[in-house]
Amino acid sequence: MKLMVCPINGTRPLSEFVYGGEVRPMPDPQSLDDAMWADYVFNRNGAAGVKQEWWCHTPSNTWFLVDRNTLTDEILRTYLFSEDAA
Repeated sequence: MKLMVCPINGTRPLSEFVYGGEVRPMPDPQSLDDAMWADYVFNRNGAAGVKQEWWCHTPSNTWFLVDRNTLTDEILRTYLFSEDAA
């Protein structure tokens, strides 16, 4: 069974979590044309490597960040958004 550490609830089975997507800075929608906005909404960087991702522990509805190597599927670190600068 694959496990993930929730920053609030500790080590839990992966089935209790939902992937929320890669963390990406949102551009100002007022300054983009339709093509640029569509590119932001629909296109992602699919390159393998270490990514910062949003995940949610669904039983507690706790959203947090995960540093994960998408090439090896290794979870490097889990932390709350408020701990992002650490």
